[in-house]
Amino acid sequence: MNRIIAFVRRNASALLWSAWALFFAIYETVALVSKKDDDTLSENTRKLFRVRSSKAGRAIFTVILGGGAAWFLMHILTETM
Repeated sequence: MNRIIAFVRRNASALLWSAWALFFAIYETVALVSKKDDDTLSENTRKLFRVRSSKAGRAIFTVILGGGAAWFLMHILTETM
């Protein structure tokens, strides 16, 4: 039992990120297969930012996604922040 606890403590971050990714993959797969409206991440993102009806919403979404992607790229490549 102590070995399991030590393993979990050493790898807690990796285990949590893996669990989140697995949950997301399962949830999104079920949403895609069910074909209901407004149940996927993409559909909810479009609805939240009103990308179909608002140029401002589309611009805000672009800035947020582009900025986040640029930050993450620099974060990974430079190992800072």
